[in-house]
Amino acid sequence: MSDAMAPPAAGAPAPPTVPLKPLGKVLAVTSGKGGVGKTFVSANLAAALAKRGLRVLVLDADLGLANLDVVLNLYPKVTLHDVFTGKAKLEDAIVRAPGGFSVLLAGSGMVEYSRLTPEVRDDFLRIMSGLIPHYDIVLLDTGAGISDVVLFAVSLASEVIVVATPEPTSLTDAYATIKVLVGQQKRQTIRMVINQTARLGDGRAITVQLQQVLDRFVTTEPGRAIRLVHMGDIPADPAVRQAIMRRQLLLQSSPGSPAALAISQLAQKVEDTVIPRIS
Repeated sequence: MSDAMAPPAAGAPAPPTVPLKPLGKVLAVTSGKGGVGKTFVSANLAAALAKRGLRVLVLDADLGLANLDVVLNLYPKVTLHDVFTGKAKLEDAIVRAPGGFSVLLAGSGMVEYSRLTPEVRDDFLRIMSGLIPHYDIVLLDTGAGISDVVLFAVSLASEVIVVATPEPTSLTDAYATIKVLVGQQKRQTIRMVINQTARLGDGRAITVQLQQVLDRFVTTEPGRAIRLVHMGDIPADPAVRQAIMRRQLLLQSSPGSPAALAISQLAQKVEDTVIPRIS
């Protein structure tokens, strides 16, 4: 890796206006690149946290290409779009998902919400303020990349998990995303989950490598060092593809599989180290 991994300056999105303070009890799950399993991690992490007795809601914050409903095999009659447009109340759009947690689904193709307008910003803040009091943790399943809408959704969260795979393109985009989160949102701690690892320990080694690149190439204010926290590896596992094709949660279809056990360990780490910080 090198500083060439940084996002290009030309054509980069303008820094979005962000809340003065991230909202408590909110954890964003994001990625630099699509197709790395971000929504899979969000949904199964939610199920694992619910199994531990927590009140969990997942909000599908990928407004343009939402697919949480596909992963969960849900067909909602009311979506986030209906709440945004005033056609439905917030409580009517919250659906009970398999796995014992709640979801607020976006609905695909919300083109009018693909840009961060003052209206989109206000809608998001209104929705979040209505959700937070009722749950122990709210997971934001964001879109991939560094668009203004994605960055604004992430800015609402007290803590962020970046999901990546060992592929060079995924790591390049993860680095770019982390660099933007540090530069625009002044984040000092970013949590990493490395999906589809081939060997035990690969993910931690990748996190260490990313940390070294950040230490070398990303300049921060004195006393504000960037810290990557490795939350866990999720091993490559044929049970994952089978669950996705069946539109089932891995924790329900193959709870004893290596990937399911890894997600359960991730949930324990989130409960032990993240929730106390964001509550």
